Amino acid sequence: MAELVTQDAIDVFADFYGFALQDEDDLAVPVPFPEEREVGDEALPLLTVFERRLDFGSAGHTHTAVLVWQVWTGEPPADDSELWEARDEAEIYASTGVLSVEAAVGDARLGLGVADRLWKVRVSCAGRAEVARRAPVEVPEGVERYLAQFWPAAA
Repeated sequence: MAELVTQDAIDVFADFYGFALQDEDDLAVPVPFPEEREVGDEALPLLTVFERRLDFGSAGHTHTAVLVWQVWTGEPPADDSELWEARDEAEIYASTGVLSVEAAVGDARLGLGVADRLWKVRVSCAGRAEVARRAPVEVPEGVERYLAQFWPAAA
């Protein structure tokens, strides 16, 4: 049974409908954020995958979201603590064992604990409909919430 190794939460400033996580060694990221980033006038897909980078699509143009991230020893059970509006899975390689949060404001790092590893990640999001409704008239804080669950990919 998978065990939770670490968990933390950070505020992320989403702009132009998103933010990204990428390998902290940005010289190893072939297409670093924000290159080739999708930008539109409406919500983007929950996840867009690049090599060593994951773009998170938000339902609001400009706002502060909450990102809870967890590292597990194996595939975790699906989280049912909230009524998630969107869910997706992907893989990301982290040569440093650390992912940097790429956003308009702030500088955060997510320590995965092990370098040179391919990670699976399940991302769940809640608050999308509410942030889409509120973002055109205000800058919501903490309305959109993301849960990113990381575990080692099978060798």
